[in-house]
Amino acid sequence: MNFLRGVMGGQSAGPQHTEAETIQKLCDRVASSTLLDDRRNAVRALKSLSKKYRLEVGIQAMEHLIHVLQTDRSDSEIIGYALDTLYNIISNDEEEEVDDVEEENSTRQSEDLGSQFTEIFIKQQENVTLLLSLLEEFDFHVRWPGVKLLTSLLKQLGPQVQQIILVSPMGVSRLMDLLADSREVIRNDGVLLLQALTRSNGAIQKIVAFENAFERLLDIITEEGNSDGGIVVEDCLILLQNLLKNNNSNQNFFKEGSYIQRMKPWFEVGDENSGWSAQKVTNLHLMLQLVRVLVSPNNPPGATSSCQKAMFQCGLLQQLCTILMATGVPADILTETINTVSEVIRGCQVNQDYFASVNAPSNPPRPAIVVLLMSMVNERQPFVLRCAVLYCFQCFLYKNQKGQGEIVSTLLPSTIDATGNTVSAGQLLCGGLFSTDSLSNWCAAVALAHALQENATQKEQLLRVQLATSIGNPPVSLLQQCTNILSQGDKINRRGSKIQTRVGLLMLLCTWLSNCPIAVTHFLHNSANVPFLTGQIAENLGEEEQLVQGLCALLLGISIYFNDNSLETYMKEKLKQLIEKRIGKENFIEKLGFISKHELYSRASQKPQPNFPSPEYMIFDHEFTKLVKELEGVITKAIYKSSEEDKKEEEVKKTLEQHDSIVTHYKNMIREQDLQLEELKQQISTLKCQNEQLQTAVTQQVSQIQQHKDQYNLLKVQLGKDSQHQGPYTDGAQVNGVQPEEISRLREEIEELKSTRELLQSQLAEKDSLIENLKSSQPSPGTNEQSSATAGDSEQIAELKQELATLKSQLNSQSVEITKLQTEKQELLQKTEAFAKSAPVPGESETAIATKTTDVEGRLSALLQETKELKNEIKALSEERTAIKEQLDSSNSTIAILQNEKNKLEVDITDSKKEQDDLLVLLADQDQKIFSLKNKLKELGHPVEEEDELESGDQDDEDEEDEDDGKEQGHI
Repeated sequence: MNFLRGVMGGQSAGPQHTEAETIQKLCDRVASSTLLDDRRNAVRALKSLSKKYRLEVGIQAMEHLIHVLQTDRSDSEIIGYALDTLYNIISNDEEEEVDDVEEENSTRQSEDLGSQFTEIFIKQQENVTLLLSLLEEFDFHVRWPGVKLLTSLLKQLGPQVQQIILVSPMGVSRLMDLLADSREVIRNDGVLLLQALTRSNGAIQKIVAFENAFERLLDIITEEGNSDGGIVVEDCLILLQNLLKNNNSNQNFFKEGSYIQRMKPWFEVGDENSGWSAQKVTNLHLMLQLVRVLVSPNNPPGATSSCQKAMFQCGLLQQLCTILMATGVPADILTETINTVSEVIRGCQVNQDYFASVNAPSNPPRPAIVVLLMSMVNERQPFVLRCAVLYCFQCFLYKNQKGQGEIVSTLLPSTIDATGNTVSAGQLLCGGLFSTDSLSNWCAAVALAHALQENATQKEQLLRVQLATSIGNPPVSLLQQCTNILSQGDKINRRGSKIQTRVGLLMLLCTWLSNCPIAVTHFLHNSANVPFLTGQIAENLGEEEQLVQGLCALLLGISIYFNDNSLETYMKEKLKQLIEKRIGKENFIEKLGFISKHELYSRASQKPQPNFPSPEYMIFDHEFTKLVKELEGVITKAIYKSSEEDKKEEEVKKTLEQHDSIVTHYKNMIREQDLQLEELKQQISTLKCQNEQLQTAVTQQVSQIQQHKDQYNLLKVQLGKDSQHQGPYTDGAQVNGVQPEEISRLREEIEELKSTRELLQSQLAEKDSLIENLKSSQPSPGTNEQSSATAGDSEQIAELKQELATLKSQLNSQSVEITKLQTEKQELLQKTEAFAKSAPVPGESETAIATKTTDVEGRLSALLQETKELKNEIKALSEERTAIKEQLDSSNSTIAILQNEKNKLEVDITDSKKEQDDLLVLLADQDQKIFSLKNKLKELGHPVEEEDELESGDQDDEDEEDEDDGKEQGHI
C-alpha cells in the first residue's frame, strides 16, 4: 500500500493523473518489477481499485493478472490478490451504490461488462484450465477466490465454460473435491459452483453423479439437520434437483444406490404447531419437489414405477401421508405435499391401495380421500389447494379400476348410508356437482369423469344412480339431472365463471357416453336432450359461448358414433339428417373444431396436473383433451358417411362381431381346455411324485425287512449253538460273547468247591472227635501241679475261643449250603467252653487244633466267595437269554407289520397305475377334440398357431412316464 500511496500522493504535487494513468502505472509495475514484494503491492492496489474502476482495471490489467497466475504460483498471497481482482472485474454481484435515476442503466452496463470480460478470459481455454489447477491448492487465500471466480464465469457464460471444463482432463473431478473440504465456507461455495456447473448439461450431470455427489450431498444435508438446516441445505437440494431433473441415468443411479431410503428422515417433521421457520418451509418445499422429480409423469414409465415402489417399501409414502393428515402444517407445504403424494401413487396399484386405507385422525376416523374431497368442494379453501386435491383424486383413479369401482359404489343405492352419519366420496361429488359454486361444479364433474375413465363397467353402473330432487317428487337419475342443469344454462345464479359449470358437465357427459352404447341409449331416451344440443349448436353466440357449442357438437357426435340404433326415433341416419337440416354438416364440423383451437386446450394437454393461475383458466382437463383428440376425426368421418356406407359398415361390423364372437367362443373353449390340460398335467405330475415317494418308501422298507431277516438268522444260529452246550445247572445259552469253554470251566470250579467243602466237613468231624477225646481224658482236681497246668490251659482255651468266635462271624455271612458247618462249629465252641472249666488241655494238641481251625476258616471263606460269584454269573446269563427271546418276538411282530404295509402299498400302486391309464385316455380324447376344433377354425379362415412341437413334447413326456411306471412296478 505504500507504493499505492506514493502513486496517488504524487498526483497533488505534479500534474493531475487520471485513474487510467494510475492503473497503467500499476500494471507496468506488475509487468516489469523484479521484486516479488513490488508486484504483490501493485496487485493489491489493483484489487482495491477494481470495484470502483471496473472497466479501466479490466481493460488494462486482465492480461497482467493472468500472467501473474501463470508465473507466481509459489506465492499464495499474490495469487489470492490476482484472483480477487479478476472476480471483481467479471462478477456482477457486488456493485457500487448509484443514484436511483442511474440504477437501471448501471445494472445493464454491469451485466454487459461481466459478459464481455468473461468472454475475453475464456477466449484462451488455457486460462480456465489454469484456474482449475489453482483450485487444487489447499491454501484458503487461493482456493476460495478461485471458487468464486469460476462460479462467476459460469453465471456469465455457462454453456461455453461448461464445455471447456468438460474437455479438461479431470476438470469435474477437481471440483468435486471441494465438497470434501473441511472449511465450510469453501464447501458451501463449492456447492454453489456445482449448481452453476450442472445447470442444463446432462453430460456434466452424469460425471458429477458418478463422482459420488449424491452420497456427499446427502451427508451434508444430514449434518446440517435435514429440513431444520439453513441455507446450505437449500443449496444442496437445488444441486440435487439439477442432477436428477430430466436425467434418467442419474435417476436410475439414485434409486439403485438406495438413496431414496435416505430421504425418509427429511419428512419426520411431526405435527407441532410451532417451529415452521421460513427457511424450513423453503427446505421442505425443495425436498418435496425432489421427490416429485423422481416420480414425474414425464419420466419413462418403468423408471417412475420402480421409484414409486421403492418409496412405498422404505416408508416414504407413509411419512408423506402423515404430513398430509397432520395439523399445523403451512398451506403451501400442505399443497405441495398433496401434489407429491399424487405423483407417488399415480398409476401404481400398491401405492393406490395403501392411500385408500389411510384414515384421518378424526373421531370417528374418516378416509383421507373423503377429507380431501371435502376441501375440494369447499369454496372457502384456497384455489391452489383445491387444484392439488383434484390432482390427487385423479392420480388415485389413474389406471385403478378397483378404486373407480369403490368410488362409484358409494353412489349406488345399496351402499348409501341411510342414517346419514357418515359422508361418502360419492355424496361429496354429487354435492359439489349441484352446488351454486361453479368451481365446485367443474371439479366434481372432472373428478367423476375420472371415475369412469376407460371403464365401461362403471359407466353402466353409474346409470343406476338415482337422486332425490325434492320431497314428494320421484327420484331422478344422475344422467337426467346433469342434462337438466345443463339445459337451464345461466338461469341459476352461480358464483364464478359463467361457462365453467356447463363445460364441466359437458366433459362429464362426453366421457360417460364414449364407448358406452347403453349410456347413449339412456341419454337419447330423454326426448329433450337432442333438441337442446341442436339448438345450442345452431345459435350464433359470442366467442365465450363458442366453446360450449363445440362441446355440445362433440356430445351429439358421440351420440351418433356410439349409437347402436336401439331407438327408432334417434337412429344414426335420423340424427345425421337432423344435423344437416338444422345445423349443416360444415357448420357442425366447424363448431366441433372450436374445442381444439381454444388457447386453453393446448395448455391443458401438456401436463396431467391441473395447474391454473386463476379459476377463470380452469376450463379443460388433461384426460379430456386426449378424448377429444381421439374422437374428433372419427366423428367427422361418421357425419359425412352416407346411409349406404353406414349400412355396409353396420353389416361389416355385424359380420366382424359374429366372427369375433365365434373366434372368442373357440378361444374360450381352447383356453378352458388348456386349463383342463394344465390341471391334468399337474395331477399327473402330483401322482408321479406320490408314486416316486411310495416307491422310495417301499425300497426302504424292503431293505429294513432284509436287515431284520439277517439279524433273525444270526440270532437263530447263535441260539442253536447255545442249546448244544447247555448244562444241568443253567437254563441259559451262549449269549453276547459267553463261550462254552468258560461255562465248562465254571462247572469244574464248582465241582472242586464241592470237594473242598466235603474235606472241610471231614476236618470239622475230626475236631469234634478230638474235643470228645479231651473231655474223656480230663483228670480230677487234687494237687497244685494239676491246678497250675489247668490255669495255663485255660489261657490257651480263651485264645481258641476268640479264634472260633471270629470263625463263627465269618461262617454266619455265608450261604445256606454251609449252614450245617456253622451249626457244628457252634456245638464245638460250646463243648470247648465246658472243657475249659473242668480240665486242662495239653499245649501241643491245642496248638495243632488252632492251626487247623484257621486254615479251615480261610478255605471256607474263599469257597463261599467263589460260589457267590458263580451264582451271580448264572443269574446274568439267565436274564440275557430272556432279553434275547423278547427281541426275537418283537422282530417277528415287526416283520409281520411290514409285510402288511408292503401289501397295502402294492395295492395303492396298482390303483395309481389304473388312474394314470384313465388320465392318458382322457388326454388322448382332449387332443382329438383340440385337433378337430383347430380344423374347424382353419376352415373358417382364422389363423391357428401350430403346436406340433408342444404336442410331440407332451407325447414324449407321457412315454417317459409310462416307462418310469413300468420300471417302478418291476422293482416292487
